Amino acid sequence: MEKNTRSIRIECPKLLITRNESDLQWLIGSPFFPPLTIISTFRCIHSNSSGPDFPKESEEIRTLLLKGFDVIGALIVGKSDPEKAAARAVEAARKLKKLLTGTTKLENEETIGAVADPDTGDIRFFLSETESSTNFEFVNPVSYGDNPEKFVWESGCLLLCQLPIKLPVCYPANKPSDAESIFSRAIEAVIAKFKDPNVVYLVKASNRASLDVVQPVILRGSELDFDAAVANIELLDEAAQNSEKKLLRCAHFCLKSKSTSQLLSAENADIIQISVLLNRSEKSPKCSAPAVEYFPAMDETRLLIVDFKLEVLCYAVQGIPLMHAISKLIIPGLIDQLISMKKMDLPYLLTQHPEVTFYISLVWS
Repeated sequence: MEKNTRSIRIECPKLLITRNESDLQWLIGSPFFPPLTIISTFRCIHSNSSGPDFPKESEEIRTLLLKGFDVIGALIVGKSDPEKAAARAVEAARKLKKLLTGTTKLENEETIGAVADPDTGDIRFFLSETESSTNFEFVNPVSYGDNPEKFVWESGCLLLCQLPIKLPVCYPANKPSDAESIFSRAIEAVIAKFKDPNVVYLVKASNRASLDVVQPVILRGSELDFDAAVANIELLDEAAQNSEKKLLRCAHFCLKSKSTSQLLSAENADIIQISVLLNRSEKSPKCSAPAVEYFPAMDETRLLIVDFKLEVLCYAVQGIPLMHAISKLIIPGLIDQLISMKKMDLPYLLTQHPEVTFYISLVWS
């Protein structure tokens, strides 16, 4: 897009500005929408006099922000030099994005730095094209959408995956400190399973009153694509017809006819349910009897069953193929929650048998 045609598009209720100059808001967009489109904001929760506590803030955002939405910039309240304030906002947004994505460098990723006047509420938007760029482009005009929820949900849907897990952890009774590393390795083993070619993903429409009957679809791990970036995924339109299950659009599981009022809210969005199953029924090229190996414990060993439930909710446009919806949205969401599990208080687990449940909710502001 040429610089002289660029504009900021705001598809959320008008940005709320406080008079507190220490306030910082994260600007939320999506790779499924046009560049420089803001669809929501999150207020920075973990901060002090020196600025955001990025490790804590990234954990908070990773929990609250649905996959399918991204941090695309930051807004700072202040009366100082606007361009310098915008530079601080861009720097903060990039630091947060690096922690969220687990990368040390952001390649060619535009970031918005917004500066709000605490007295008038006026907002100026600046754009930094790359991490190495020292120039900030003042972006004007700024347009506000007439119906933000229609913009997001008319062509969008929700993906829901609920996965209960019972994780056995065996550790030496005389070395309870070893439980932490054993638990961590068990979590890593579960994470590796998601990309196993033999894992099965069952996709079906949510149970709701409808005349449309859609049969569930099964995809195997071998049919997924883990290499494509979300921004580079080709979205398919209604005219695209493909017999391959993995290339079915998410729209295949969405209601075909809805009234206008049903299109305009997250509460009435189409929900596609995805279940993770281990494939036990596929034919094996070789027939063999099952084998059992016995590994005797050298010392007294204790068994801890960690019982928890992962629940991932993602946003996707209806044109995204199923294989990408699972590999780039659902699986990363499950992995994020398992990584959070690795940071649990292990001493507490050694004396308790809790059922730990994560709930990811949509935050709309």
